[in-house]
Amino acid sequence: MPNKSVDKKHIPVRTCVICRQKDDMHKLLGFYLLEREIVYDINRVVQKRKMYVCHTEDCCGSLDKWLKKFLKRHVSKK
Repeated sequence: MPNKSVDKKHIPVRTCVICRQKDDMHKLLGFYLLEREIVYDINRVVQKRKMYVCHTEDCCGSLDKWLKKFLKRHVSKK
């Protein structure tokens, strides 16, 4: 029996990691980190925790700088 309380028109909202602006998940570019590299999930098929970035030139251009800060904060130094 289907769950009648679920809204079939629900659109997930995600936040850009650069500008922190919220938007529809399908309007943002999803990516995940693998071996300290950014891997884009263009076809949206990878079942992994993703981060999102706007398609704007400012946000995409700032992604390398963001990655360096992110790795410095979240990866332990060995």
